[in-house]
Amino acid sequence: MPEYLVIILQYSYWALSAYYYLMIFTIILSWTPIRNTWFYDFIDKITSLYLRYFRGWAVIRGTFDLSPLIGLLLFQLLLSFIASALR
Repeated sequence: MPEYLVIILQYSYWALSAYYYLMIFTIILSWTPIRNTWFYDFIDKITSLYLRYFRGWAVIRGTFDLSPLIGLLLFQLLLSFIASALR
């Protein structure tokens, strides 16, 4: 594999990993009172770019929504695909 492609994949993997952890952080914060702050609104806008496609897929008992887990699993598959390409 050409070196420039390896560098692009490495930077992509690092950026996508950071975005993955930011999504987890946002999901955890959504269960706390911090949800009503400007900080949460800011990171929610960033992570909603991806997670909004999965909202409402797996709603249990009205307000408990497990659909972000579907999005996280698919995102994790993408990360593992990139990691295996780097090996």
